[in-house]
Amino acid sequence: MKVTLWGTRGSLPTPGPETARYGGNTSCVQVVGADGRVLVLDAGTGIRRLGAALPIDIPRIDILLTHLHMDHLQGLGFFRPLRTRGVQVHIWGPASVLLSLRARLARYLSPPLFPVVLRELECDLTLHQVPAQEIRIGNFRITAQLICHPDPTVGFRIVEGNASLTYMPDHEPALGSRDFSVPRDWVSGYGLARGADLLIHDAQYTQSEYAQRVGWGHSAMTQTVQFATLAGVKQLVFFHHDPSHSDRDLDRMFAEVLEQTNPSITVSPAMEGDTFDLR
Repeated sequence: MKVTLWGTRGSLPTPGPETARYGGNTSCVQVVGADGRVLVLDAGTGIRRLGAALPIDIPRIDILLTHLHMDHLQGLGFFRPLRTRGVQVHIWGPASVLLSLRARLARYLSPPLFPVVLRELECDLTLHQVPAQEIRIGNFRITAQLICHPDPTVGFRIVEGNASLTYMPDHEPALGSRDFSVPRDWVSGYGLARGADLLIHDAQYTQSEYAQRVGWGHSAMTQTVQFATLAGVKQLVFFHHDPSHSDRDLDRMFAEVLEQTNPSITVSPAMEGDTFDLR
């Protein structure tokens, strides 16, 4: 399993050299299996560049949406495979008691927000509301669970062979538990993250910023380290950077949280283009 980061931000920052290293695109992660099968996690603006890099004759792509907030969806209409005849595109997203996944996606892919509607896409499109049971896509075994974030939001655990990835870009586990000192299955996202080789997790705020934003659905860096340590993951990647944080800010924040927490696991901040080989 090979994991590549194409978008790492929570929403679009001001472009320029102040975001050159960490990147300025919103959430999008590519997962490639041993057999070449491609999963795309979220459809932020990074998905446009990903689509341009994919082989033109790729037969199938599966897009797994954690939720339908705009920063995780705004690149979908610009994803080249959607406009390529013959490509099978499967989009998986969380269910809602109010509207189907098709109806919710159609709110974005329709005028006046977008000039092309779902039925006009040239690809062979199939939509799936994420079920409660395990999903199998090729050699991938995928589990989705609802996690703490406004509106229906899921996290994903992806397993291929002995390799495991957990992806929770928007998550506030501290909203359900103030104590990460002992394992508890009821901590939001704990079951998905437990023992993962790689955890890509929301780390949007400093502790002081989080104090002013409790309930917004995002985590402080220190909370993310505590959650990852609780879950016993092998490697943690800070994700969903705040758009107001420059490269210099993120460098400082990362250094401070390492000093404060002295983590026993490998921790790094997400940068566009980063690749992780989980074979």
